Amino acid sequence: MGYVEEKPWLQHYPKQVPTSLTYEEKPLQNYLQESAKQYKKHKAIYFMGKEMRFDELYGEATLLASYIQSLGINKGDRVAIMLPNTPQAVIGYYAVLMTGGIVVQTNPLYKERELEYQMKDSGAKVILCLDLLYPRVMNVKENTELEHVIVTGIKDYLPFPKNIIYPFIQKRQQQIVVDVEHNGHTHIWQEIMKEATGIINPVEINVKEDIALLQYTGGTTGFPKGVMLTHYNLVSNTQMCQAWLYKARKGEESMLGVLPFFHVYGMTTIMNFSVMVGAKMILLPKFEVKDVLKTIDKQHPTLFPGAPTIYIALLNHPELHKYDLSSIEACISGSAPLPVEIQEKFEQLTNGKLVEGYGLTETSPVTHSNFVWEKRVGGSIGVPWPDTNAKIVSADSNEEVEIGSIGEIAVSGPQVMKGYWNRPEDTAEVLRDGWFRTGDLGYMDEQGFFYVIDRKKDMIIAGGFNIYPREIEEVLYEHDAIQEVVVAGVPDKYRGETVKAYVVVKQDQIVTEEELNEYCRSHLAAFKVPRIYEFREELPKTAVGKILRRALVDEEKAKHGEGHKETI
Repeated sequence: MGYVEEKPWLQHYPKQVPTSLTYEEKPLQNYLQESAKQYKKHKAIYFMGKEMRFDELYGEATLLASYIQSLGINKGDRVAIMLPNTPQAVIGYYAVLMTGGIVVQTNPLYKERELEYQMKDSGAKVILCLDLLYPRVMNVKENTELEHVIVTGIKDYLPFPKNIIYPFIQKRQQQIVVDVEHNGHTHIWQEIMKEATGIINPVEINVKEDIALLQYTGGTTGFPKGVMLTHYNLVSNTQMCQAWLYKARKGEESMLGVLPFFHVYGMTTIMNFSVMVGAKMILLPKFEVKDVLKTIDKQHPTLFPGAPTIYIALLNHPELHKYDLSSIEACISGSAPLPVEIQEKFEQLTNGKLVEGYGLTETSPVTHSNFVWEKRVGGSIGVPWPDTNAKIVSADSNEEVEIGSIGEIAVSGPQVMKGYWNRPEDTAEVLRDGWFRTGDLGYMDEQGFFYVIDRKKDMIIAGGFNIYPREIEEVLYEHDAIQEVVVAGVPDKYRGETVKAYVVVKQDQIVTEEELNEYCRSHLAAFKVPRIYEFREELPKTAVGKILRRALVDEEKAKHGEGHKETI
C-alpha cells in the first residue's frame, strides 16, 4: 500500500478538524442570503469609514442582480469585474452569481492589451469597472464582445464628507477626470441603485457542474488560461477553510481584506469565508504599508490572510513600533514561500499565529497548510486539507516516488477545477486520472508533511547540477541586511545557466556583494552560491505580492539577445 492510501498526515489532525466534511450542494450566493438572515444587523464591510450590514449587502447585491438580468444576461454568460477591494467588488461578485452568470475576475492594473485578451478569451458581455478605468475599457470594447459597461467610483461608498472630498483628491493624484454618462450601454452605479427593481428571475444551478468563476492564471509562461471553478469547487474550499480555522467564532471575527479579491486567494479566504461565517471584512483598496498598520491599530482585525511580502513590508516599516497589532490571532500566508524568520518575528510582534499554506488558482486555491494552533514544521507547506489527497510523482508518470524523494506534487479533491476555458488539450495535460499535476517540485517526509522545492520551470540547471532557488533564498533571508530576495537562473555560456540573486536591502543596512558571497559560501555548497548579485530598490510583484521571478529572467534573456516569450 502506498502512502497515498495510508495518508500519514491524518495522524496529526487535531480532534477539532474533521478529516472529511459534508459539503452543502448549494450555490455560493446562497451563503450571502443566509448570512443576511442570520447576521442581519452584523457589520459585513468596513471601508474607509463606511460600514455596511449583511442585510444591506444582500439588498444591494439583489438590486444589482436584477439590473444585470435586465441587460439580457442569462445563465452561463460571463460578467467581468475590474475593481480593487471595495464594497462594489463584493456586491458585484454575488450579484453576478445570483443571475446564474459567470464572474470573470479582472486585474485593475491590466493594460489595454491584457484587458482585450481576457475579454476576448472569456467572451464577457458586461464589465463592472472603476471610473478611472473606464477610458481603458472603452478603448478595447469594440474589439470584444462587451455590450455593457457598469461604472462605479471609490466615492460611491464613502461616508460624508469623504464622498465629497475624494473626487478632488483623485483629480490631484491621478491627473484625470472621467466624465461618464448614463445611457444605453454605459451604466452608472448610483443610477442603477435607483432604477433597479430587485426582482430576480430564478435560475437553476447545478452546483457540481455549473461554473461560478473564470479565474485567469498569472501567465508567467505564456498567455493566461481561464480556470473554470464551479460553485462546488468554491464552496468546498471555503468550508475547508472554516474547518481549518475552527477557533473562528461565527458572527464575531473581523478579517483584514488587503489581499485583492480579483485573485482567487483573497476571494476564497477573505470574501467567501467572511460571508460564510458572518465575519466583518475590513477592506483596503490597495496595499500601502502605513495604511495597513493604521487600519490594524484602529480596526482590530482578528484574522489576516496575506503573503510573505506583505508581512515583510510591515516588519520593516520604520514606524512599526507606533502601532498595536496585538488583535491579530491567526494568519495563513500563501502565494510564495514564507521565510521562517519572518514567521517568528511576526508572531513575536502580534502574539498571533502565522503559518504557511499552499495552493493554486486551479484548486480554488488551497490544498495544504500547516496547522494554525497545533503541530507545524518550519519550511513546510503543511499537510493536505480535509478530503484533499496529495502525492509526489515522477516527472514522466503518475507513479508515486519514495518518501523523501523529489518529484512533482499532484493533488486531488473537491476543490480541483473543472478545467481550462476552451482549452481541452491544456486541461488533459494537467488533469490525469483524477489528479491535478501542479508543476511544483517537492517532497513529503515520513510524518506526511509536504515541502515545495520550486516550480518545475524555475529549477536552475547549472553545470549539470539541479539547483532550487528557494533553498538559496531561505539562506539569504536569514541575513540581517536582507529585506527581500529572489534567486533565478540566468544564461551563462559556460554553465548553461548560472545563479543570480536580486536583493532589496533594509533601509538602515548596508551590505556588499563580497559580504553576501562570503555568507552564502558558509551556508551553501559551492555550486549553489550565487555568481551574480544585483541590488534593487524593489522587486516586480503580482497584485498579491508574489515576486515575479519570470519577469527578471525575461529581462536577462533580453540582455543576452535571446528575446523572450510573449507574456501578458
